[in-house]
Amino acid sequence: MTDTTNQGSLTSTLLDGADIAPLFTPFTLSGVELANRFVMAPMTRSFSPGGVPGADVAEYYRRRAAHLGLIVTEGTYIDHRSAGSSDRVPVMYGEEATAGWKGVVDAVHAEGGRIMPQLWHLGVARREGAAPYPDAPVVGPSGLTPNGSPRGIAASLADIDEIIASFARAAATAKAIGFDGVELHGAHGYLLDAFLWSRTNRRTDGYGGSIAARARLGAEVVAAVRDAVGPGYPVVFRYSQWKGTDFDARLADTPAELETILTPLMDAGVSAFHVSTRRYWLPAFAGEERTLAGWTKALSGLPVVALGSIGVNSPFMESDSQTPSLSLEKLMTLFDRGEFDLVGLGRAVLSDPEWTGKLRGGRLDEIRAYEKAHEAELR
Repeated sequence: MTDTTNQGSLTSTLLDGADIAPLFTPFTLSGVELANRFVMAPMTRSFSPGGVPGADVAEYYRRRAAHLGLIVTEGTYIDHRSAGSSDRVPVMYGEEATAGWKGVVDAVHAEGGRIMPQLWHLGVARREGAAPYPDAPVVGPSGLTPNGSPRGIAASLADIDEIIASFARAAATAKAIGFDGVELHGAHGYLLDAFLWSRTNRRTDGYGGSIAARARLGAEVVAAVRDAVGPGYPVVFRYSQWKGTDFDARLADTPAELETILTPLMDAGVSAFHVSTRRYWLPAFAGEERTLAGWTKALSGLPVVALGSIGVNSPFMESDSQTPSLSLEKLMTLFDRGEFDLVGLGRAVLSDPEWTGKLRGGRLDEIRAYEKAHEAELR
């Protein structure tokens, strides 16, 4: 049944005369052919008891596969004991979980889709005593929360080596299962991002201090993953300025600082960047017009996914609907300007698996608009 809440504004505002045909052209991501430019962004669901994705998870992704160029799964824990905070979030290790993921991959491929997992370590965002390993410590770069209060322990060099190896094992497992690539979660205040951010990384060894030193762990994880999966296999790095606890946080205050972060990741073997913002259309730096995705594209020359409240009524975690997020006119202006190659969709395709198909077919009145109140129903 179609949800008609805000449907009139959706129908009249979504296109605004924009030519969306370029978004339905194919794209090649590190040798993997994508049918269109739309990417399903990771969204944590906690529907995998014991860390094992079941038939319902396979069906959830299958329903969206035929309409999207690429699916990036919900965050998936690597096998480091301090990585996770729930026994209902899927993992990328163990026979049951890998068999479950094989069912997901096969279902997506049967629909002609492409899929990669997002590999995840929570860092200090992990809850003390939480499953799946309640006795595991909370591990971060400096044992500090974003507000500066003590939490958990600072990762030792041995811890860092184990975390790097864990990411590499997860990537190798994903490739063996048949995934079309992997994404590394380096955004939103989680472990890799916490090393990048000066507020949570107060280390005085080779993993802290300068911007380049704070980028070292991310680069070493990328290098280990690249070594594990071999050349040519897509390895995407997701990053953000904002954090889950601080929407105004910044990794970089200038394009030069951003380049210092991105360069070691590129040198280590990243195939593409997934740029997570809350508002995709905003300029990244004072006095500059380019978005964060646009600067990433300009500085790296690599494929870029732009993400940030595309095609929904309001920006992420904000109720104000007087924004360009619903209209695709601004999106197409930036796309035509060459600021990004791929378009990340979160809540839009969470709410309606056929969002892009209905968009392409002009069936806007059939699109189920996202409403937070309905989120528990969405499978």
